[in-house]
Amino acid sequence: MKFRTPAVRLGLLPAGIAIALTPAFASAQDAAKGTTDLDRIEVTGSRIRQASMETAQPVIALQRADIEKQGFTSVADIVQNLAATGSPAISRADALASGEEVGGQYVDLRNLGPERTLVLLDGKRMGVSSGGYTDLASIPTSVVERIEVLTDGASAIYGSDAIAGVINIITRKNFDGLEASVYRGQYGQGDGEKETYNFVYGQTGERGSLTFGAEYSKEKPVWAKDRRYSRYPNGQWHPVPAGGDANGWSAASNKGILIDSNDNWYTLNDGGDPTKIGDYHETDFPDFTNPSREMWLQTQMERRSVFANGNFDLTDNIRATANALYTKRNTLQQIAGYPFQSEVYDTPLSADSIYNPLGEEAHFIRRTSEVPRQTESQLETFRFSAGLEGSFELADKYWDWDVGYVYNQNRGVKTGTGNLFIPNVRNAVGPSFIDANGVARCGTQGNVIAGCTPWNPLLPYGSTGAGSLSDPALQAYLMLPSHDTSTTTTKVYSANISGSLASLPAGELAIAAGYEHREESAEYSPDALLQSGLSTDLSGGPTKGGYKLNEVYLEMNVPVLADMPFAKELSLDLAGRYSDYSTFGNTFNSKFGLKWKPIDDLLVRGTYATGFRAPTVADLYGGTSQTFDSYTDPCDSLFGSAARNPSVAAACAANGVPSDFRQMTSGGATATGPGSQSYNAFESGSNDALKPETSKTWTAGLVYSPSYVQGLDVSLDWWKIRIENVIAGESVTSILNQCYVLGIDSACERFTRSTSGRDINQVDSVTRTLINGGYQETAGYDLGVRYRLPELAIGNFMIDWKTTYVDYLSYKRDNEASTPIEQSTSWGGNFRVRSNLNVDWSYGDFGVNWGVRYYSGMKEECAYEAECNLPDFSSPYTQLSPTRKVGSNTFHDVQVRYNAPWDATIAIGANNVFGHEGPVMYSQPNSNFSYYGGFDIGRFIYMKYTQRF
Repeated sequence: MKFRTPAVRLGLLPAGIAIALTPAFASAQDAAKGTTDLDRIEVTGSRIRQASMETAQPVIALQRADIEKQGFTSVADIVQNLAATGSPAISRADALASGEEVGGQYVDLRNLGPERTLVLLDGKRMGVSSGGYTDLASIPTSVVERIEVLTDGASAIYGSDAIAGVINIITRKNFDGLEASVYRGQYGQGDGEKETYNFVYGQTGERGSLTFGAEYSKEKPVWAKDRRYSRYPNGQWHPVPAGGDANGWSAASNKGILIDSNDNWYTLNDGGDPTKIGDYHETDFPDFTNPSREMWLQTQMERRSVFANGNFDLTDNIRATANALYTKRNTLQQIAGYPFQSEVYDTPLSADSIYNPLGEEAHFIRRTSEVPRQTESQLETFRFSAGLEGSFELADKYWDWDVGYVYNQNRGVKTGTGNLFIPNVRNAVGPSFIDANGVARCGTQGNVIAGCTPWNPLLPYGSTGAGSLSDPALQAYLMLPSHDTSTTTTKVYSANISGSLASLPAGELAIAAGYEHREESAEYSPDALLQSGLSTDLSGGPTKGGYKLNEVYLEMNVPVLADMPFAKELSLDLAGRYSDYSTFGNTFNSKFGLKWKPIDDLLVRGTYATGFRAPTVADLYGGTSQTFDSYTDPCDSLFGSAARNPSVAAACAANGVPSDFRQMTSGGATATGPGSQSYNAFESGSNDALKPETSKTWTAGLVYSPSYVQGLDVSLDWWKIRIENVIAGESVTSILNQCYVLGIDSACERFTRSTSGRDINQVDSVTRTLINGGYQETAGYDLGVRYRLPELAIGNFMIDWKTTYVDYLSYKRDNEASTPIEQSTSWGGNFRVRSNLNVDWSYGDFGVNWGVRYYSGMKEECAYEAECNLPDFSSPYTQLSPTRKVGSNTFHDVQVRYNAPWDATIAIGANNVFGHEGPVMYSQPNSNFSYYGGFDIGRFIYMKYTQRF
């Protein structure tokens, strides 16, 4: 018996039907008969190899030809463009994001979180971070043959994490020849250049094949100051502080602020003598600084990848397979210099400092704009898998089997610069003197602090000379680099078998069964400098741990009826998986699917499944870390609950908070609205007693392919997902609300407020952890229309339209001070409707592809009364009021291509060809700017050349 490549028509398939054409063995019976029947194939979402590609579960498939007609250069961007995906997790506009995962690219199906989307490479698990995130940036686009997205829960088939769905990336195999490609592009503003170079080489013989390739890609950063919507913290309509409102500008001025013992603030006059207090003036609003001018709107990214895969026929019935992947990814992000406040770190300007004009100890505020903070995130991915697969005959039934091993390791190094080392700051602003050579020295005569350079934090940005932060020696002394390291390792041993168990009147009773042993380990070690808490960078403890599990599964496809009136086909798909973890114990998950074809043109399908997500290593064993949380203090007299609820105001007063209290932001300014970033850093940690999340998924849909309209396929699917025992960090807002709004006395003991200083009455510490608490639920509809028109004299046309409508996306956390369900659909980046339309025209060697991406409108809490267009907004799901609403957004993409006679393809195109800008969003969804982080940031023009040999 010889291996055969599945003879499958790849052109027009019903919308949403899987086409996971994993090469399979032809049966010996087929070989003997010399037939050309379809080989058995494995469909994403099922382990049973079968001839039919129609399944009970909905799957979106992207062929390589579809991918090449887009202007995206990364796998993450390609998948993110699907209507079923949610907002990008840790978008490249999240400049202030921190942690192990920063720098990667992740996909979030259904807005349920990237940790609830399982990513497979050739049907096998990818490695994950300690927090359960799969970095799609580690997969080069040149290796991709197709991408299949199962928009259904699949824990019974694949195990943990497959709650929102599964992304299966199938690589190129059995490739013959050489293909090389070049991609270059940039934004219309002349920035954000992208370049990609790759090649693929392969040979296929009678007994096997080998494919090898490499790819290099680089994307340059984009400055926030070069886009009008990100040039100022609160967008173009509120560019400067006015009327006592900082509008997002920082009180940590880069001019330097001196604070005397009476809390009077002074800054140096232009051209003034910094040693004379008479040359200072009391601060006013123009002394605030704009941090956006130092920040990047889009991070820089660079990737290098090599990959190889091969297979060899050991015998007529046994094949050996292997593949390997190595990727090195570097990402660089930049934010404004640190807003240093001496009172927070107990580093006052000494009365004996040569730069103190008061002659008495004084505090100061100074943004270190001369040295913007940068974080370089480097991740190396090593992946290797190998296995054997084959087929055999037993009792006149044919079976397929495979055994395999996967090893995936991610090694990361994160280097941070621009933060200050507190002990050295204390020395640099402490006592100092001028020595006999006229050189400024730290310390006192006879007690010089070696290596120290005195700092004058009162000098404005751009100053030079002694004491200025432009001095490289002073920068090196104050700002020590940090190096965090991480290693995550995944090992999988698996064995699977599938075949026909019996012949029933309606067809073959097919089953699949298998065993899997998996080991996950992770270690994340912040720099000792950060663990010590002696840096202005966020402190954090190490994460280290792992777990093991054993799983067995069984899947059955039961044909019930066939070739009968109103039942051309009726079958059931049943699956169950038992998982035994070394951490929490065992769990069992099941799936039930129905496929019914009342007539040849109509497929009706539905599924019910249970699922789970096991706690990650970081959930269980993560170290305590600091974050500057965004939260809303209910005691704030402007936007807090106390402003509209007398009982909350009374509770705040009873706890010593004055009636005119205002929440402060991280920069020291007064908060202008709810959800402001904290003035102090708060700590949070893991919980080794966590249990897995559990889920239930329902889907029901149909696929209609009318025989009277050749080439037309229409699919409509309803889906609902509910997650219980959600693993989530307790929010600061929730704990404060428990105390002041719900009146839970124990919650009032979990935080403290400052009792003195500038931040008096501000929340300065919170005790919190991860918990299993509450639920998350979403439901909606997916519509797909695909139509290949009959060939016309003017060429061939293909229309592909996919739309996702989210009926609701709700959540409830235990002890939250809110209504039972808090609605988030249409808020921020949670869109009610996302829709993509692609129209492709080809004529001979020429072709044009036009894409339309539609996003429905968004809502947010009002930040400015004049723009509050829904002042009386109310809903049964939320207490948010008043509300601001912005309209829908549509982006157009175009590509023109030409297949040259020398076996090359030349393409030019533009994403967001009309240069559309999204609206200003003061809530900064998926971003650190007043703009949604998933929208295009300009017109991107590109050229792509592919040469085949």
